[in-house]
Amino acid sequence: MNHAVYCIAVDHPHAETIVGRLKDAGFASNAISVLFPDKGGTRDFAHEQNTKLPEGAATGGVAGMGTGAILGWLAGIGTLAIPGVGPFIAAGPILAALGGAAVGGAAGGVIGGLIGMGIPEYEAKLYDGKVRSGNVLISVHAQNGDQVSSAKKIFEDAKADNIHSTSEAHAPG
Repeated sequence: MNHAVYCIAVDHPHAETIVGRLKDAGFASNAISVLFPDKGGTRDFAHEQNTKLPEGAATGGVAGMGTGAILGWLAGIGTLAIPGVGPFIAAGPILAALGGAAVGGAAGGVIGGLIGMGIPEYEAKLYDGKVRSGNVLISVHAQNGDQVSSAKKIFEDAKADNIHSTSEAHAPG
């Protein structure tokens, strides 16, 4: 059974540090997800990159350079507009999950997408509030208990907030 480990980074530099440590520990780019509000627009990033999300869900993508190089390493990074919620930047499996919520106009937007990924409703609401206030949600998909422990240790050592883990019903895709 697959597992996911989640945490909150307080800002982009904190998220860069955490994702860099996950990368150094051997986690694949397509196993790591990030989500944060797009308050500055994509002008802060190097260039646009198309995503595979249905039209209307993804408004383009970004790949970072400089301080965004680590986040730019992630698979499928792109901007996402969720009706009634606003623009977000997401990468990894969370982009596809939230893209479906955006296209469907799902009630709760971010919350619905997170619940669909297997996050309990209480934690999804917590993460939604944190992300809307400018924090960065990071998740990593783990194949076994050793990877779960490794991810939790990375999050703890980086002093991330709200560290949780959950079992997933299916492999990230």
